[in-house]
Amino acid sequence: MSRRSGEAARFWKVGELAERCGLTVRTLHHYDSTGLLRPSVRTESAHGAGHRLYGEADVARLQQILSLKLLGFSLDQIREQLGRDEYDPRQVLRLHLASVRGQLAELTSLESRLRTLADALDRAEAVSVEEFLTTIQGMTMIEKYYTADQLAALRKRREEVGEEAMNRAPQQWADLQAEVQAAMDEGVDPPDPRAGALARRWFDLVSAFTGGDPEIFKSLNRMYANEDRIRDMDVAAMRPMIAWIGEAAEAAGVRHPGM
Repeated sequence: MSRRSGEAARFWKVGELAERCGLTVRTLHHYDSTGLLRPSVRTESAHGAGHRLYGEADVARLQQILSLKLLGFSLDQIREQLGRDEYDPRQVLRLHLASVRGQLAELTSLESRLRTLADALDRAEAVSVEEFLTTIQGMTMIEKYYTADQLAALRKRREEVGEEAMNRAPQQWADLQAEVQAAMDEGVDPPDPRAGALARRWFDLVSAFTGGDPEIFKSLNRMYANEDRIRDMDVAAMRPMIAWIGEAAEAAGVRHPGM
């Protein structure tokens, strides 16, 4: 932590630092007892025992601990990360910043929808129940099935793939689903090699979306299993197709992203 020239070094007692940072004394004591963050300064006293104080370097370390914690690391993992020779606090700040920006994008989208509702109500306009339902779905659907870490990973994946590729994805899915439905209507059995080829393409598209993360695939699968509609998509009508793809993948030995 840098300090202006001539500015005196600052130190904090545990209660002072807890209050200043919005933490509890108990939290700081726990970090101390586990060796994650120990006050680095001890004052001398005429009566023997002095005070243990947190210095500026301790505050900088505390910030890193909290950033890593918000990024989903356990305290044991944080201790391990901070102890690495190649540990770079700048990288943690960049990761945390990217996560916050992603959350901001989600909130901005929700803000836009809520503002539209509020403006309509201010003008005494009728708002369809469908608009309310869509807004509520946007508020609850994602958080219901995905963890904060998974959402961050999906946002990162979107950035890696690029907007152009993401914009092509809906049409790719529509074309593939049409081919699968045509094969099913034709009576193609799941063990047929043609079905296996379609299953392979299906899971390749899923992997492009999830980045091959098995936990994200499981969350996606749960959402498709439990929700009849996702935005404008009739998921209930897709379930026979999803089951057929699953049987075809098993018959062809195609590994899905959740394996």
